[in-house]
Amino acid sequence: MSGQPQTGPLTGPTPGARIANLANTLTLLRLVLVPVFLIALFTADGHQIANRVAAFVIFAIACLTDRFDGLLARNYGMATEFGAFVDPIADKFLIGSALIGLSMLGDLPWWVTVVIMARELTVTLLRLAVIRRGVIPASWGGKLKTVVQALAIGLFVLPLSGAFQVAASVVMGIAIVLTVVTGVDYVAGTVKTVRETTD
Repeated sequence: MSGQPQTGPLTGPTPGARIANLANTLTLLRLVLVPVFLIALFTADGHQIANRVAAFVIFAIACLTDRFDGLLARNYGMATEFGAFVDPIADKFLIGSALIGLSMLGDLPWWVTVVIMARELTVTLLRLAVIRRGVIPASWGGKLKTVVQALAIGLFVLPLSGAFQVAASVVMGIAIVLTVVTGVDYVAGTVKTVRETTD
């Protein structure tokens, strides 16, 4: 499994694409949903079943916006520099807020939050550093990491217990492994790709 960027030239914004398009709207919606998610998560000391289920639904909707804004940007000519800049920030804001919230409630060890956020921030900063050269597309390994990561967080948001809680911990363990492996591979692959474009 590789977390490296796909081979080939770096991709960039679609010429003539408008900033005010559906893909960017979905990205901004994801940002707006974060405080709504946190309110639901922390209501009644964060342990009321109905509110935890509501928080899960909001988190799931926010994750779906991440899926669809990318598809629209790539397949319908809606890719813009604005979207390329804001999209990863919105992703990390959502994931980071959920992880920090769960850790504050005592549902998730702080070291898990630190490891995942360190990787995500490193990759985001790297993306922003090379954005003028074009947008580096995520590999299938990185996409798998994102899906498993979101699934793991979603399971921890739900009020699970017993075997279901154990299953959530196993999925989170897999997410951590994918997060670290794809992060290291992505950094190495990006450096290699940038060097090739400057030769």
